[in-house]
Amino acid sequence: MSDIINILPESVANQIAAGEVVDRPASAVKELMENALDAGATHIQLIVKDAGRTLIQVVDDGCGMSEGDARRCFERHATSKIRQANDLFALHTMGFRGEALAAIAAIAQVELQTRTHDNELGTAVTVEGGRILNQSACSTAPGTSISVKNLFFNVPARRNFLKRDSVELSHIEETFRRIALAHCDVAFSFYSNDRPLYELRVANLAQRITHLFGDAYKERLYYIEEHSDIVSLHGYVGKIDFARRTRGDQYLYVNGRFIKHPSLGAAIEKAYADLIPDRHYPGYFVMLEVHPDRIDVNIHPTKTEVRFIDEHAIFAILRAAVKKALGLYSLDSRIEFDPSTEIDFSPAPAGYIPHEPKIQYNSAYNPFNEHRSAGGGRQQWENFFDEEDKSSAHEPAPQLQLPPQEPVQPATCIQVGGRWIVGALPSGLLIVDQQRAHERILYERYCARNDDASPQQLLFPVTCTFSPADAEILAELLPALRRQGIIAEPFGRNSYVVSAVPDNGCEPQLQQLLQETIADYKASLMQPADKDPLCLALARRMAVQQGVTLCQEEMQQIVADLFRCQTPQYSPSGQRCMAVLSDQELTEVINTR
Repeated sequence: MSDIINILPESVANQIAAGEVVDRPASAVKELMENALDAGATHIQLIVKDAGRTLIQVVDDGCGMSEGDARRCFERHATSKIRQANDLFALHTMGFRGEALAAIAAIAQVELQTRTHDNELGTAVTVEGGRILNQSACSTAPGTSISVKNLFFNVPARRNFLKRDSVELSHIEETFRRIALAHCDVAFSFYSNDRPLYELRVANLAQRITHLFGDAYKERLYYIEEHSDIVSLHGYVGKIDFARRTRGDQYLYVNGRFIKHPSLGAAIEKAYADLIPDRHYPGYFVMLEVHPDRIDVNIHPTKTEVRFIDEHAIFAILRAAVKKALGLYSLDSRIEFDPSTEIDFSPAPAGYIPHEPKIQYNSAYNPFNEHRSAGGGRQQWENFFDEEDKSSAHEPAPQLQLPPQEPVQPATCIQVGGRWIVGALPSGLLIVDQQRAHERILYERYCARNDDASPQQLLFPVTCTFSPADAEILAELLPALRRQGIIAEPFGRNSYVVSAVPDNGCEPQLQQLLQETIADYKASLMQPADKDPLCLALARRMAVQQGVTLCQEEMQQIVADLFRCQTPQYSPSGQRCMAVLSDQELTEVINTR
């Protein structure tokens, strides 16, 4: 039998590596900007065209490279950051593997111009598909400029998997924000299709947050700070009323590196337990400093996953720091934290007589409002709706089984717990989740709307200001928003003036409505294409929320409109809207011990 195992050519190996390191334009942006930071740059300029498909250019004023280094940097595992394996556990730089430039050059046309500060001339290198085509002297400013053109030009299958420009640009903007937040001592510029999106000067963390996300964040955050031998941390966490349904504003860093760490994220969210509504998440911008030999960052190609030796201790310290901030700054009477974190283990004085501890309880506590674990009998039907959240959102919706002769509309409805609409039917008890039902009603209404809605003209137009990224998305949504009755026009940089809204009383929270609609829209872009992302986002924001008291007429209207929907059983996101408990099921609940 002849030999069948082959050694892959270097160009093929680089393309395979590129699939791990560079999966979209944002990945290339991340690698190039991190290289600029490692070069000691004080100002970094990012330029993209066509969401990175045509051009990604990063210009910095860092240390630059010599003629030999400019050529070697395109070789695989060519790096100035480490020399031996032990260096992996003493990293103070963003990059260290030396594979990014080689991977990018394998799937794009790259032009590099660089010059060190002690040389009068620089060097230019042209690379295409992993092959160096030319290297020559050039006149350029100190630092490095690297241009990546026609990304994935030789990998058409990968290029076909790219999303539309608005989606890819949103990923690039998110990458830019993640890097800019962690390096407030560096100035950044970001241009898209020759239009400036961000101009960030050197600032502190609070100023950098407002420059990136808007001035509204000044009033939405609490400062946290904690120092110990294990970890030092500082940053900002969102106020209780700033919790959102998405995790979009959650930024966690270790040693200046953005990370995704479920355990530490849970530590912050646990500090908000019972303070924010279910399925709402706090925003935060937290910087951790841990000694490099106590973490391992070499476990994932994107370097966003890390391991901590002292993970449990860091979890406890982080959670305590957030709870302390909420207790010190929040005016909410529901939480009172003792600022002292020390535990008194001193011995009892002589003659001390122990007393029976006094038990304090909440007289408003109702055990029937608490969440219970899934089980049989009463527990099973009490968690009926929550269990549905865990099921697939795209399973075919079963038809509600009602006798044909039975009227769907109950004669009378009552509201329970500020969430449930309950009515009697001949076949049993109808239970409707008011928020999910209204989301379904509005979603189908918005999707069916072909002409512009009849808006309500505002007596005094409202000016809303957004972050550059959100303003860019809103510009794309203006025609679709007009169809839904929201008329907005550009009004200066990153601002829009709203002159008309739907006739539903949304004017008082118009800024918040648009802000959260944009956030939901960005999250919806990642959902299957069978959902209209804007209609879905608007339905979530315009729907009646949990805790809103409804009159009899309003409850009757929601139930009637729900049963006119094409898919009344499920909300647009696939959660159960209603259930009918038969007499037998009710009997089983009552008789269950």
